[in-house]
Amino acid sequence: MRNNATLLKFLIPSLIGVLMFLFPLSIDDETTIPVAYLANLLNDSLGIDTVVLIVVIIINISALLTLIFSWIYDPKIGFLSALFRTNPVWVILRLLGAVFAIMAYMAVGPEAINSDVTGGMLLNDLLPTLFAVFLFAGILLPLLLNYGLLEFVGSIFAKIMRPLFTLPGRSTVDNLASWVGDGTVGVLLTSKQYEEGYYSEREAAVIATTFSVVSITFTIVILDLIGLMNYFGAFYLTIFIAGFVAALIMPRIPPLSLIKDDYYIKGREIDETIPQGYNPFSWGYKKALGRAEKADGFADFLKDGLKTVGDMWFAVLPIVMAIGTLGTMLAEYTPIFTWIGAPFVPVLELMGIPEAVAASETLFIGFTDMFLPAILIEGVSADITRFIIGALSITQLIYLSEVGGVILGSKVPVGLGKLLIIFLLRTAITLPIITIIAHIIF
Repeated sequence: MRNNATLLKFLIPSLIGVLMFLFPLSIDDETTIPVAYLANLLNDSLGIDTVVLIVVIIINISALLTLIFSWIYDPKIGFLSALFRTNPVWVILRLLGAVFAIMAYMAVGPEAINSDVTGGMLLNDLLPTLFAVFLFAGILLPLLLNYGLLEFVGSIFAKIMRPLFTLPGRSTVDNLASWVGDGTVGVLLTSKQYEEGYYSEREAAVIATTFSVVSITFTIVILDLIGLMNYFGAFYLTIFIAGFVAALIMPRIPPLSLIKDDYYIKGREIDETIPQGYNPFSWGYKKALGRAEKADGFADFLKDGLKTVGDMWFAVLPIVMAIGTLGTMLAEYTPIFTWIGAPFVPVLELMGIPEAVAASETLFIGFTDMFLPAILIEGVSADITRFIIGALSITQLIYLSEVGGVILGSKVPVGLGKLLIIFLLRTAITLPIITIIAHIIF
């Protein structure tokens, strides 16, 4: 009887978690997942103006409490101290995020900060989505983490993930959550696993920067922008191939290969050895039941979920606002990315990419925002060039206005410098692959 109860405790929450995070839905001809659908439903119900105001309030509360806890007085209140007591760099960034949020919300100050391609875009378009996604993903995340699913999947996929990507088998769920759903959900899941001691610093960094892929929905938006929707199958296959090759290479070269395999919490290092007498399935099943038996009740489940929500709202939203605004300001109001791309014109011409000058201007601007390369290249007449730049903007993966900002705001141990190097390496690895496939297609 006890075994049946434990089995149900493993199966029911895990299946609900898979349904919420990994099961694709087609609604109004758009592919999404239930968590993202609930997020959109919440925002539609509240109204965008209300959600934006809530986001501004959250960011400013974060800035105020961070200032108090870090520089004035820390009352040492457990979770609050851990959330709001931080180093000077993050204090300044949270304060900057609050200032940018107010300026964008009230449409005051320099246009470079509050325009609809910089701070205004972050506040009105991106942050409301993150606000709602963080709410539902944070509350429901324990369904994936706490009831044995990762132990079960980890045992089955360990012999695939470890030799291919140098990662534990349980990371398969993180990767699927990103691919099917959204990169920010993958980062959230990865950060949570790292904080709980199940991933090393290196593993968390590899997963967050290599597998927090853009969802199918965002891919469709990019294709629509560049006017190549009829190439969806070829486009998505190209992204998959280039992303797969990058995932094989990136963990094996610096800077990711140089990150230590130290753990946030000692003693939870995963032993993926399968004991004699078991196969991957039976051992995974045994570990899953053991995890489910120890899992908390509903009250603790809710407490854990709300803690994750608070962490993402108050720690991540201000950082995305600050760094995303600064990045898009650089992209929109300075020629820096044109200058950086200019030396690569001969390289693009050598690769046979038409209108190489226009393409070069988009090569590195994706570091600030994923949509900027597609927006800048949509006027180019050559289909092959638009195809290459559109695919590259997705495989580059690290953009500060969303995934990059979320990584920086999380506990995943990757700073801005490493993110930039990873972005450049992903560009160098995936651009030739995309170009070769594009020449075959066109």
